[in-house]
Amino acid sequence: MLSEPLTTATFPAEIVRLANGLTVIHQYLPATPAVVVDVWVRAGAIREPSPWTGMAHFLEHMIFKGTATLAPGVFDSIIERRGGLTNAATSHDYAHFFITTAAQYLDDTLPPLADLLLHATIPDDEFVRERDVILEEIRSCYDNPDWLGFQALSENVYQHHPYGRSVLGTEQQLMTRSPQQMRSFHSTYYQPENMTVVIVGGIEQASALELVQQSFQDFCKPGDCPNVTPDAEPPITEIRRQELYLPRIEQARLLMAWIGPGVDRLADAYGLDLLSVLLADGRSSRLVRELREEQRLVQGISSGFSLQRDSSLFTISAYLDPQHLEHVETLICDRLLELQQTPLSQAELSRCQRLLCNDYIFSTEAASQLAGLYGYYNTIATAELAVTYPQQIQKRTPEDLMHLAQQYLSPYHYAVTVLKPIMGNW
Repeated sequence: MLSEPLTTATFPAEIVRLANGLTVIHQYLPATPAVVVDVWVRAGAIREPSPWTGMAHFLEHMIFKGTATLAPGVFDSIIERRGGLTNAATSHDYAHFFITTAAQYLDDTLPPLADLLLHATIPDDEFVRERDVILEEIRSCYDNPDWLGFQALSENVYQHHPYGRSVLGTEQQLMTRSPQQMRSFHSTYYQPENMTVVIVGGIEQASALELVQQSFQDFCKPGDCPNVTPDAEPPITEIRRQELYLPRIEQARLLMAWIGPGVDRLADAYGLDLLSVLLADGRSSRLVRELREEQRLVQGISSGFSLQRDSSLFTISAYLDPQHLEHVETLICDRLLELQQTPLSQAELSRCQRLLCNDYIFSTEAASQLAGLYGYYNTIATAELAVTYPQQIQKRTPEDLMHLAQQYLSPYHYAVTVLKPIMGNW
């Protein structure tokens, strides 16, 4: 485990914690005429009691169904009339809601957003109507082989932690939930100590803070939603194998996964980002070059590292003909073993570092990207860590990556999900 300090870079924004517990992050960009407001809430799917699966995502939809002073649809109209944009998203670790607007219209658009977040009424009739929308979203996912494969893999990896559950929930569970339960979830978690308001763009700090203080007050009384403290997912100590047979797919899918570190070991996480690029990101990466370009055993292969608060996920995925499944899985495990035994070259490491640092630069060019980055890090860890990424990537050595491969990427302990075409398809 790598343990060097992670917060040596200068954080370019101001972080202010209001008296009520709300965190505000502000960065003034004088050359930018627009302003992005991104509100992050620690109210993702891991906060749900097990029978309430899907509640956090469903609530994201219901937030926009109005308050005592905003009828359904009025907020969208306010934003659109001023040429702005709004959207929201929910994950296991968070929900977030954002608007982009011209700076002169922030006084007209931020207060309605705060009203929705703090005072959502969740009307019974809108609850029933929107539930049908969610149910259709779930059904459409079951027609998507890639979604089915990833969800099966997640359940295979996380057999105890809520990360294994779909953020969407299930049809059966959603049909048994009530508007009152959603109101309880909302009033419990949509509280100032769980929120981060990020404002980036053409508004100075004093004006931004004054507007936030005026808008984010009068929070509702905290609710009594059952408290959830997820247990840590135990290590995988075997090869967990599952196979699914699906219609309407021409090629098989091989999905392999390992449990990675949480935010308490971010230095390890940065190293696994590099290993992901090394293995299967670009034509010159090891697995792409050997399995696709040279041996032509796969149609496509990729790797990914997904940072999550409690424990992260490292994956390798391939599209291939079914007859090559066993051989390709064996080759991947052999290459992981080689990675544990022989440090990579400095040239390979430099390539991976260059790619990740360039990706970071490209992903922090716009106000919306900066707001999302600050809010995300402040929700799962601390905002200041958002700007240390390039520096930490550059610190990794070949020996670091060899040790991380030994610690996290065992060729003997992993989860694997295989999707195969139904026999009549091939």
